[in-house]
Amino acid sequence: MFGKLFGKAEERPAAGPHALPAPRKQNGMYTLRALGDVRVLALVEAAGAGDWGAVKAALTPFDLGRDHQILNELEELDGVQDWIGRAAEEDKEHRATALLIAGARHIQWGWEARTAARASQVTQEQWRVFHERLRIGEEQLLEAAELKPEWVTPWRRLLTSGRGMSLGADITEVRRDAALRRAPLDLETHIDWISQLQPRWGGEPGQALRFARDAYADAPEGDRIGCVIPMAHIENWVESDDTDCLQTEEIQEELRRAAGRSILHPAHERRPGWQHDYNIFAMALSLAGERQTAKRVFHALDGAFTSWPWAYFGDPEKQFARHQRRA
Repeated sequence: MFGKLFGKAEERPAAGPHALPAPRKQNGMYTLRALGDVRVLALVEAAGAGDWGAVKAALTPFDLGRDHQILNELEELDGVQDWIGRAAEEDKEHRATALLIAGARHIQWGWEARTAARASQVTQEQWRVFHERLRIGEEQLLEAAELKPEWVTPWRRLLTSGRGMSLGADITEVRRDAALRRAPLDLETHIDWISQLQPRWGGEPGQALRFARDAYADAPEGDRIGCVIPMAHIENWVESDDTDCLQTEEIQEELRRAAGRSILHPAHERRPGWQHDYNIFAMALSLAGERQTAKRVFHALDGAFTSWPWAYFGDPEKQFARHQRRA
């Protein structure tokens, strides 16, 4: 109580039994690896070695059909595309899991070929490779979804590929609804749709924020779905020509309330990769100039940096370190 009264930093919760030791900090920060979890690190190392048997064993504690963050670790791993298709063909019992990983990797691999450049700067060859990889990924994900109709992760990845292939609102809305029927409070699907609603993808100004507020309105306390609010404001900041557009009392108050009802609520459960959600709030609160709550979030992070959403800056690591110092 006295700490709150006199501004003393809150104590950090004890690390869980599977927490990776934090590496040595540089400039007061470090890049989060393998969701900060030793079990996820074992999974990533097995996938990096192309050891399908070890990958299956390492997946035992997790539900790949619902846990986007675990799948993210595999889809971003270069080289997985070289062997995962063979696993899908040879291991009939675990074909759906292999197809899910293969499809997610091909979608990510496609976007890597396209790069983050403006469409006018992407070469014809880059477009060809991009669409070919997305097409393969779509086929694999659709089959995985058919084999495991209860899974949500294939549908969220199909949202991403659909945006890249310009499939249109009718198809993307069907995919969004398919994901949310399976997991109504699925954060990653909501965040993907917030991106879909941005003017750069054909949405209308204000549409994404309304969607985020509707999703968050009746959410249980402590649920990570509260991250839709800071993410919608970050996306608005990306679209705006005014770098100070979030610095209003109304936005600061909304971000405070969202943090208090989600990641800073006593009911919030810290799962592997919880630092990603905290980084979303850290960036939004920093852009809004809401330093008091930002201080609590950065304190909990203790220097743990995730590239998303800071990658919207040209120098994400420097911006994280700068805002952490200011908070």
